[in-house]
Amino acid sequence: MSESSEKTPIRGPFPGIGRTRANPKSRASLGTLVTDVPKLLTKLVRDEVEQGKRELISTGTKYGIAVGLFAAAAFFALTLWAVLVTAAVLGLNTVFAPWLSALIVAGAFLLLVIVLGLAGYVALKRAGKLAPERTIASVKQDVNAVKGLGQYE
Repeated sequence: MSESSEKTPIRGPFPGIGRTRANPKSRASLGTLVTDVPKLLTKLVRDEVEQGKRELISTGTKYGIAVGLFAAAAFFALTLWAVLVTAAVLGLNTVFAPWLSALIVAGAFLLLVIVLGLAGYVALKRAGKLAPERTIASVKQDVNAVKGLGQYE
């Protein structure tokens, strides 16, 4: 490879902006640059909003699953309480058989509550923060670029 081709970055044209240019550093007229700004800003805002939507849907789905698991755990916890109350009543009425079977059912529900509660906790931890962090960082980077701050080519 020649020395000049190693230093020149390989770039494709900017999609859908004014006329097609092979290199963004090529000289364009001031008029072309000014007319490209609204299109670029509109596309940038649309892309940022779309990215934010995708990120919120993704994290919202994860939180929804975690809340569903907690709701199932709460349902079985209420069922556990009803079974324990029934076991206590039956335990006072008879000596062994009815309340022993009720305690076995209560033990099964307790195990189910623990498993669902732990699964909900793990799902909630995996979901991460609810804020669309990548979109916020991208918007901050865009604002800094407009201000002329940061490192760019």
